[in-house]
Amino acid sequence: MPDTLNILFENIDIYSPSDNFHERRNLWIKGDTIQACTSASVKAEKSTQRIDARSLAAMPGLFDMHVHLREPGQEYKETIQTGTESAANGGFTGVCCMPNTIPAIDNAPTVEYILNRGKTTLTEVHVCASITKGREGKELAPMLELKQHGAVMFSDDGACVMNAEVMNRAFKYLKPVDGLISQHCEEHTLTEGFAMHDGEVSAILGLKGYPSIAEEIIVARDIMLAAHNGNCRYHVSHLSTAGSIDLVRQAKLRGQRVTCEVTPHHFTLTDEAVRHYDTNAKMNPPLRTKQDIEAIIMAIKDGTVDAIATDHAPHAIHEKELEFAQAANGITGLETSFGLSMTYLVHAGHIGMMRLVELMSTMPREILRLPSVSFAEGSLANITIANLHEEWLFTPQKSRSKSKNTPFGGFTLKGKPIYAINRGLLWGCDL
Repeated sequence: MPDTLNILFENIDIYSPSDNFHERRNLWIKGDTIQACTSASVKAEKSTQRIDARSLAAMPGLFDMHVHLREPGQEYKETIQTGTESAANGGFTGVCCMPNTIPAIDNAPTVEYILNRGKTTLTEVHVCASITKGREGKELAPMLELKQHGAVMFSDDGACVMNAEVMNRAFKYLKPVDGLISQHCEEHTLTEGFAMHDGEVSAILGLKGYPSIAEEIIVARDIMLAAHNGNCRYHVSHLSTAGSIDLVRQAKLRGQRVTCEVTPHHFTLTDEAVRHYDTNAKMNPPLRTKQDIEAIIMAIKDGTVDAIATDHAPHAIHEKELEFAQAANGITGLETSFGLSMTYLVHAGHIGMMRLVELMSTMPREILRLPSVSFAEGSLANITIANLHEEWLFTPQKSRSKSKNTPFGGFTLKGKPIYAINRGLLWGCDL
């Protein structure tokens, strides 16, 4: 590729919810800008690289609003550099990183450190800061100061804010600036020492279960607290149960400003994946049942679910190759998210491409109040290019993440990211 990006994608299929169009156009990107996006012929420069893109589709750059980049403090698992490379390799041009780093993201210098580290990467890095100091659930972090320094959301992710009074104060504290609170919904007294979903499979395997009600109790409590404080903005992270789906759906029908995300593993795998004690199938919240998957897919179809997020959680080999009960929770997901969503949602006939683009690009940015991405001429080029019909085999060893803890190795997927384009940079996805 030339030093300055200069590519014309001819006859590419463009999906752009924010521009309200889906059609084939000629898309010319020069530097960091969309030079032309038109159905007419483009008189590009001689130096412009022309690509016959009739087999490709373009969409606003994918955005993952829930990832763990592990830096600072756990760079042996992942760094901002390797995490953003993994994101770009999966077609993502933006991510929001969670605060369970060491130290936690509960102070302005840590926010600034992460944002500065992400200034030169193709994939933009945004920050979700802590609700409480040290993510201990006791004393509120200086959220207003953190917001001023660039935090776009607040959560103690990985740890639920169990104390209702602390959570109540968090809503009150952020209300004047209409800040966004997110929650890892888990009533810890019901889940202590859990290994998997509490159900028939856990009973057969003899593993401690995490009951669905432990998630749903906190979802219900927080929805009530958000309403009590004047319809505050509230986002449910990695929702996993049919009961949680119903709680969010009912809150939305009442007019509450509640949003939620689901992960690809929660709409593709059930607790049956644990039967062989594969620790790559261990996560929090755990894999649930077929009925939960059906409820999640229905909620994706009817608009109850607002976003697809990976909960990308890299772990080193020594943290996963243990007895199941002792292994760390979490899986990587940035490089499989698009393929899984295409395979199990679009090609399965549940939703169309425009809805998938909303879930993986438009809505996450809207929830976080980030600038929307447009294909209008003169706009900054922030684009994911994909082959919607290419079948490919996911090989964990090809991942750009430092960690390879995924249950999807060997899966054949249909729909593959080809390029990620942002900040005048182009990444050729190698999957």
